[in-house]
Amino acid sequence: MLSAASEGIAADDALHPERRHEDIGELVTTFVEKSHYSHIIVNDDLSSRVMDHFLDELDHNRMYLLASDIDFFEKYRYRLDDIVRSEPLDPVFDMFSVYRTRVRERFAVALHYLESEPDLTVDEDYQFDREEVEWAKTTAELDELWRKRVKHDALNLALTDKPWDDSQEVLQKRYRQYLKRMDQIKNDDVFETFMNAFARTLDPHSSYLSPRNSEEYRIQMSLSYFGIGASLQTEDDYVQIVSIIPGGPASIDGSLAPKDRITGVAQGTDGVMTDVIGWRLDDVVDLIRGEADTVVRLQIIPAGALPGHNDKEISLTRGQVKLEEQAAKSQIITVPRDGRDWNIGVIEVPSFYRDYRALSNGDKNYTSTTKDVRRLISELEEQGIDGLVMDLRDNGGGHLTEATALSGLFIDNGPVVQLKNANGRINRLDDPNPVAHVAYNGPLAVLINRFSASASEIFAAAIQDYERGVIVGQETFGKGTVQNLYSLDQYLQPEGDDGYGQLTLTIGKYYRVTGESTQHRGVSPDINLPSPIDAELIGESVRDSALPWDTIPTSRFRAGEPLDRTIDSLTASHSERAKNDPNYQYLAQFVEDDRQTRAQKTISLNIDTRRKQREANMAKALQRENERRAALGLDAIASLEELNEDERPDVQLDQAAGIVTDLALMREVQRIPAQTVQVTP
Repeated sequence: MLSAASEGIAADDALHPERRHEDIGELVTTFVEKSHYSHIIVNDDLSSRVMDHFLDELDHNRMYLLASDIDFFEKYRYRLDDIVRSEPLDPVFDMFSVYRTRVRERFAVALHYLESEPDLTVDEDYQFDREEVEWAKTTAELDELWRKRVKHDALNLALTDKPWDDSQEVLQKRYRQYLKRMDQIKNDDVFETFMNAFARTLDPHSSYLSPRNSEEYRIQMSLSYFGIGASLQTEDDYVQIVSIIPGGPASIDGSLAPKDRITGVAQGTDGVMTDVIGWRLDDVVDLIRGEADTVVRLQIIPAGALPGHNDKEISLTRGQVKLEEQAAKSQIITVPRDGRDWNIGVIEVPSFYRDYRALSNGDKNYTSTTKDVRRLISELEEQGIDGLVMDLRDNGGGHLTEATALSGLFIDNGPVVQLKNANGRINRLDDPNPVAHVAYNGPLAVLINRFSASASEIFAAAIQDYERGVIVGQETFGKGTVQNLYSLDQYLQPEGDDGYGQLTLTIGKYYRVTGESTQHRGVSPDINLPSPIDAELIGESVRDSALPWDTIPTSRFRAGEPLDRTIDSLTASHSERAKNDPNYQYLAQFVEDDRQTRAQKTISLNIDTRRKQREANMAKALQRENERRAALGLDAIASLEELNEDERPDVQLDQAAGIVTDLALMREVQRIPAQTVQVTP
C-alpha cells in the first residue's frame, strides 16, 4: 500500500486538546447530570455508547479505519466518561489522529489509482452502503474497496459524457480537496466532533457547538444573511440538506428537500460548477451565500437516489427569508360530487410563528399563526366553504404558544398539551383564550407527513384527541422533546477571543391530553396516504438514541362524539375512490419503486449495464407518466423533459379535500329531516 508520504501529503501536525476543552467537558457533564430529562449518569455504560457514536462520527461508512485500529481504541471504551468529566482529552485526539492518518493513506491510494484509466467494461459491483459491514482487516482489503470507489466515481462522471482526461482532473481535484480538508482541521473541530458524539448519545436533539459554529448558528437564527434558506450538515463525504426554512428561497422554489446531497455549486446562470464533494461545511456555505438577488446553482443527488443515477441541477435566487412567505395562506379546491361542486377551503401553515418583538413593543397588529389563520378562516367562510383542510405537511414546528392558541380556534376550551420536566413536574397548557368562540366548527381534516414535527404534532394530536377532526396523511416525525440552549460563555470566563461554545440539552417531554407521548411514535393518521418520504429513513424512531414513548396520567378534558364509525366510512369511501384515481395510483407506484431503489446497497461498475439501467428507469418513468395522462385524457409526452412541474397534482391534498367532502356530505345528510309519507285510505 502507498503511504501518505509517497504523495507528498503533510504529516500529522499534532492536534491537541486545549485547557478550555477540559473546562467545557467538566461543565457539560455537570449540566447533563443535573438537567437532562433522562437523569443521565455519566458512567462506564455511557462511555461505551459514546465510543460507538464517536467511531460512527469519524467513519460512518467504514471506509478508512482498520479492525486493528478499532481493537487499539478498545482500551479507551470505558475511560471516556472519566475523560469528559475531568481527565486530559489526549486519548480522544489520539484516536482522531489515527483516523486522519488513515484518511490520508486512503486518498494517497485513490490518487495512485487515478494514474491509469479504469476499465468500465468489467462486470463487478461496488458496495456503497457499508454501515453494517465488518471493519476491513487488512490494507489490501481497503485497497480493493478503494479501487472500486475510484472506479465508481469515474463511472459517474463518464455517464455525463466526460472524457477520461476531464474526469481524471475532476477527481484529482476532489481527492486533494479531501486532503486539504484534513489539513485544515483545528483542535476545536476534533473536540466538537467528540462532544457531539457525547451529546447525541444522550438523545438526537442534544448537541454541542464550538465557538465558531455557535456564531454560525446565531447568524442563521437571525436570518440576517442572504442565502438559500436551508440548514446543512456534512454526512460522510457530502453536504446534506437537513431542513428547509419556511419563507426562504429554497422553500419558495420547492426543488430542494431534506436529505438531498449537494455535489456542486456554481455562481450565476453560466458559472463553472465547482465540485464540493469532500469539502468542509463552512467552505460550501461560503460558496452558497452571496449578495441578494444573485443566482446560485446547485448540483444535487436527490434524497434516496442511487449514486450517479439521478443527479440534477437547480437554480436559486439568493435572498433573505421573507416573513410574509412564512405566513399561513389559503386557497379553495372545488370537488365535484353528487351533481354539485363542493368548495373545500385549504389553509397551509408552514410554521408556528409569532413576532415577539412587535408584541413586546405593544403592537396589537403583531404577526402570529393563530391571528392569520383566524382571519383566513373568516375570509374562506365568506366565500362559502363546505369544509376545511389544515395543511401541516413539512411544518417542523415553532412556538409552543402558537400551537396551543391555534388548537383553541377549533376546540371550545380545555387542555391542549402536557409538559413534563426532568424533575417529574407536569404542567398543563390550556387553550389560552377559552372564552372566545371557536373560529370554525365545520368538517375538518388535518393533513400531515413525516416532516410535520413538534408543534405540528401537538396541534394534530389535540384535534384527534378531542375528536374534532380527521387526521390524514403520514405518521408524523415523533419529536416530543423540549430543549434548552446554554451559552457556555455565561458560565466560564472566556480567554481572549476563543470562547466556549454552546450546549443544547433535552430537558422535557410533551404529552397529549390522553397522557400519551408524541415522542418516538408521533401522531398516527386516521386515514393513511402514500408519501414519497420514507419513514424508515427519516423520523425520531430511526435514531438509536431517541427517548422512548411513554405515558403519564390523562388530563381531564371533554372530547366530542367518537369518530370511529365515521372514520371507517371515510376510509371505505377514500379507498374506493383511490382505486379509480390515476394520480393516486401513480403516486402509490412511485413510492413503491422508490422504496425498492433505496433498498439497494450495491451498484454495477459496468458502464453499459449502468446506461441500460438508467435508460430502463427513464423509460419506465415515462411510461407511468403517459399511463397517468392517458387515464386523465391528457396528451402523451415524448420525453420527461417536456413535463411541466406545474402539472404535477398534489395527490395528498386532493385526497384530503375528497375526505372533507365526504364529511360535509355526512353532515348534510344528518341535517335532512326525516321524510313523512301521507297514506290515503
